Amino acid sequence: MNIQNLIRKNILALAPYSCARDEFKGEASVYLDANENPMNEPYNRYPDPLQWALKEKIAKIKGVNPRQIMLGNGSDEPIDLVFRIFCEPKEDNVVAIEPTYGMYKVCADINNVAYIKAFLNDDFTLDAERVLAAVNKKTKIVFLCSPNNPSGNLLNRVEMLKIVNGFSGIVVIDEAYVDFSHEASWLEDLNKYPNIIVLQTFSKAWGMASVRCGMAFASEEIISYFNKVKYPYNINKLTQDFVSEQLNYLERKEKWVTMLLEQRGYLQKELKTLPLVEKIYPSDANFLLVKVPDADAVYNYLVGKGIIIRNRNKVSLAFGCLRITIATKAENDMLINELKNYN
Repeated sequence: MNIQNLIRKNILALAPYSCARDEFKGEASVYLDANENPMNEPYNRYPDPLQWALKEKIAKIKGVNPRQIMLGNGSDEPIDLVFRIFCEPKEDNVVAIEPTYGMYKVCADINNVAYIKAFLNDDFTLDAERVLAAVNKKTKIVFLCSPNNPSGNLLNRVEMLKIVNGFSGIVVIDEAYVDFSHEASWLEDLNKYPNIIVLQTFSKAWGMASVRCGMAFASEEIISYFNKVKYPYNINKLTQDFVSEQLNYLERKEKWVTMLLEQRGYLQKELKTLPLVEKIYPSDANFLLVKVPDADAVYNYLVGKGIIIRNRNKVSLAFGCLRITIATKAENDMLINELKNYN
């Protein structure tokens, strides 16, 4: 695959902004190149624009080359960059499964790129043929979220592979919830498929949602275009340092995941005993999608009790459904106890 055939012509021709920290790499005694204030070290200095020290640590954990990593302000930044790099406004389009994470469509609308929905089956399983049938000659990107949001289920890998092999554009595989899944990440196959971009995040399993640091993994060539288009200092020093420190506690993160998986099973078992619960969908994420007779009423009842869940009643294929995030046992018990009193 010639990736350059998919890149917007203006991006191919773009001369990226060259910052002081790009032009000089290494250590020096006196820095007079970036118009920085000499006081208040180390925060007076611009941060590493490519975050190499942090990428080195991430690469060891993820088993990839540091040059295959782009770090963004959450996963939303690389999602937006995918549109800006590959999609010509008013000309190209993208295809995404439906229902799925809402930012794909928001970014499409912001970038004036047509957004085509390829519906999942009624049980939220993936039909590759349906996705490929939605593709046309102007389709640049296909978005697949696995485990999916709001359904929580893994997409069938065989069906996903049909799309990866059958589509001549970019396939974005969003793995925000992969740490809670029993299946291996697509990072293991990153070098096999030059047209995939894998998204992951520190917001879920690592407990750093407020820090806003997302990861995009792709071929070195694709990552080079991310680096060309992104803002020069998109990840500040405070974020780089904090995430780097947290990466030293991998065992703690794994304990959190184990606890949340145990609580997912516990919450699922307890919810099944409640008369108002009609169905609980299979989940490989840190949440459950639950169908009830009157989702709006149950949601409003819980709000009145100070318990906030997500009402997905108006989302495609999720009529009557509530999305419940897995929490501590004490918080899960509070939810169950209030639902037992619902009538």
